[in-house]
Amino acid sequence: MASFAYILAAVALLASCHAQYNYRNALQKSILFYAAQRSGRLPSNNPIDWRGDSALGDQGNNGQDLTGGWYDAGDHVKFGLPMAWSATTLIWGMIDFANGYGADRNNAMQSVRWALDYFMKCHVSDNEFYGQVGDGHADHAYWGRPEEMNMNRPAWSIRPGAPGSDLAGETAAALAAGSILFSDSDANYANQLRNHARTLYDFAYNNRGVYHDSIPNAADFYRSGGYQDELCWGALWLYRATGEQDYMNKANEFLPQGRPWAYSWDAKEAGSLVLLTSFGNNNARAQLEDFLQSWFPGGGITYTPQGLAWRDTWGSLRYAANSAFIALLAADQGVLPTQSRNFARNQINYMLGSTGRSFVVGFGNNPPQRPHHRASSCPDLPANCGWDQASDPAPNPQILNGALVGGPDAQDNYNDDRQDYVSNEVACDYNAGFQGALAGILQL
Repeated sequence: MASFAYILAAVALLASCHAQYNYRNALQKSILFYAAQRSGRLPSNNPIDWRGDSALGDQGNNGQDLTGGWYDAGDHVKFGLPMAWSATTLIWGMIDFANGYGADRNNAMQSVRWALDYFMKCHVSDNEFYGQVGDGHADHAYWGRPEEMNMNRPAWSIRPGAPGSDLAGETAAALAAGSILFSDSDANYANQLRNHARTLYDFAYNNRGVYHDSIPNAADFYRSGGYQDELCWGALWLYRATGEQDYMNKANEFLPQGRPWAYSWDAKEAGSLVLLTSFGNNNARAQLEDFLQSWFPGGGITYTPQGLAWRDTWGSLRYAANSAFIALLAADQGVLPTQSRNFARNQINYMLGSTGRSFVVGFGNNPPQRPHHRASSCPDLPANCGWDQASDPAPNPQILNGALVGGPDAQDNYNDDRQDYVSNEVACDYNAGFQGALAGILQL
């Protein structure tokens, strides 16, 4: 009888958790956020009415078409490494939490296809891949609509003699994951993705080096901590996509060592541990358990007074969201399932409003109204948009639905200030693990 009562209590707790916040609506709005970040020629059914075609002149050094992709954050640079990681992470959620996505999965797949198409455009030959479009410094000197940009937008590639194993390895992971996602609905597209993934990974493996040495402009914005994690990560996704032992052999050359700091655009070790665990690697399972315990209360990571697992100042919420996503994936592998799911719910609930305010634009109680985001800060046309809008204390005229802002400091202090790019900017990588975690909670 006691065990039956425990089951009833657990069911009631889960039901109350799902009732507390509208996770479905948060998921749908997160998908919309990526539509707002689109660069290039937009489809006629683009759901963001205050966005239009932009950066139609983006091209490679030999005139290759590099239009498309996502703008990185509140700016208009297309940074390849965080964009690729965002795509991989989003796709992972769509694969493993397909039931959580439910009827929204098709919209999510079309959303991420925008990035996958762009990556294939950037892969202009077997041994050349364009990893950045737009000069970060020149771009950040501009405040206005992406549709009205007129500055030069240079493009940089990695190639023999100018390697980028991290960038190529991560993009190979995204393409391989995409091939799994689309294998049932569009086999020809999935084959294209898989072929690009194979070739890009071969380039990454055979031309070693960090990408920011080849694309110095990226170093001030997304400096890579190394490429070994991406060579493992990319190989694991290709192994999952193909079943070919050669990829597992390559992954084993670069296995994660020690406890990962976080799961992020620059740190793939925790993600690799989840994949390795799913493939039956017991050493990885033990490492994954250790990683998760370090994020649980009392495990060593800083907790804010109101319960956020706080890893770092810049974009504090993304680290917690990413770890919540990893925890939900790990729980499905039987790794500390109760603790992992409780941790994930608590962190996502913090973002949705458990402290009395939401950190997701357009969602919940007292959401951010002034995200550091150029396009949404601009009034309706034909009004001008410039640096006056950057400092205007009024709410953004356009609602950037679904965007997760950077987040609070270690004392839960947060200021909804457009000029505060540390705590109030938005970014493609901020929403990736967050969106996957929402789907994971919905699948429970």
